Parts: sequence; C-alpha cells; structure tokens
Amino acid sequence: MSKLFIYYSFSGNGDVVAKALEEKGFEIRKVESKLKLRKNLFLQMMKGGFLASIGAKPKLINYNNNVDGYEEIYIGAPIWNGRLACPVNTILRDTNLDDKKVAFILYSGSGTAKYADKKLNKLYPEAKLIHLQQPKNKKGEVEKLYE
Repeated sequence: MSKLFIYYSFSGNGDVVAKALEEKGFEIRKVESKLKLRKNLFLQMMKGGFLASIGAKPKLINYNNNVDGYEEIYIGAPIWNGRLACPVNTILRDTNLDDKKVAFILYSGSGTAKYADKKLNKLYPEAKLIHLQQPKNKKGEVEKLYE
C-alpha cells in the first residue's frame, strides 16, 4: 500500500513527525507557504492565529497536489488558535482526497485542537485524527502515531 505524508511545519514539529513516518515507509511531501510570519513569537501568534481564525488559504510554493497512486494520505498540521494552520487550508482546498484513506496529525502546544477537530470531522468524517503535543520537545509523542 502506498502511503504519503503531506505536511506543513513552522517550528519543526512536523519535521519530527515526517522523519518518524518516513522510517515507516511513507513518502514525504513538505509544503512551503508564501505567507511569512515575523520572528517575534508574540507577533507570529497574533498574525497566524488571526489568519487561521478567518480560514486564510495562502499560496504555496511549488506544491504538488497530485495524490494519484497513493491509497493512504496523512496530512500534518500545526494548530494555530485552535484551528488548522493556514497553509493546510490550502492543501485541503487544492488536493482531491476522495477515495483515499485519510488521517490528520495535528501538533500543538496544548495537544488539543477544538475548532480543527470540528472542521475535519465535518469534511472527512471517516478520517483518523491524531493529536501530538510538541513532538519536537516531548519524548514519546511520536509513539502516538502507532497506537
């Protein structure tokens, strides 16, 4: 079975998840956003959280949305203000996930994503949701991928 992990990572948490999934046989596809956030943490949180709350869909740099030939698609997303990070909104808009086994790996400081869960359950009711709390800094979080 061919498996693909498409993800966005702002602070490196998604990169940790990608490495773990690559070791399990997933092909990895990291996306980059044209949206740039400032280096100041407070300003990052304000701008990113606001844009997430309005469902912004920024342009992606060289994103390949072709998922033909993959049976299983995992999508990795940071959580901003309880919502999917903006670049992941673009992935969902531009990628046809029909007839695919889909799972979402959500990584955040709190390990929760109330609004993101609600949105994903509505769009993809059969999808598996996996919540990780800062896998870059917390040992054992990536093990939740295999539960």
